[in-house]
Amino acid sequence: MKKLNFNNYSFKFKNKDSKLYVFDIIRKKYIELTKEEWVRQNTISYLIDNLNIPKSHINVEKEFIINNLKKRFDIAVFNNNGICSILIECKSYDFKLNEKAIDQLLIYNKYLKSNFLMLTNGINHLFLKRSLNKIEKINSLPYYIDL
Repeated sequence: MKKLNFNNYSFKFKNKDSKLYVFDIIRKKYIELTKEEWVRQNTISYLIDNLNIPKSHINVEKEFIINNLKKRFDIAVFNNNGICSILIECKSYDFKLNEKAIDQLLIYNKYLKSNFLMLTNGINHLFLKRSLNKIEKINSLPYYIDL
């Protein structure tokens, strides 16, 4: 897999049926290692190792309903009160971040109402903050203690 714009984290891998799998410490199982999954796993490690977010406060690939349509977010971080505080959309590292991807994140957030958003392809990261019904670009996500 390609080197991403994250620290070097360690992962557990296994081969099965000529496919490579990576262990997801949140879902507690091996997941087929796709380009997007590589970005997702590095993002999870970034949240835990760099922002001190407890594993128990991270949800990965959970389904929810918007206008009777099933959707699935990549990563959501919840604060101590169970409120979604960070919503993250992960794309493959060969996907160029664009307006359509930002729109997807913002539509998902109309339902989840997170104050912090991240869109990443592992190479480029976009961080956003929602305040008073406006979205502004920020330089990084806050540490868990500051959510």
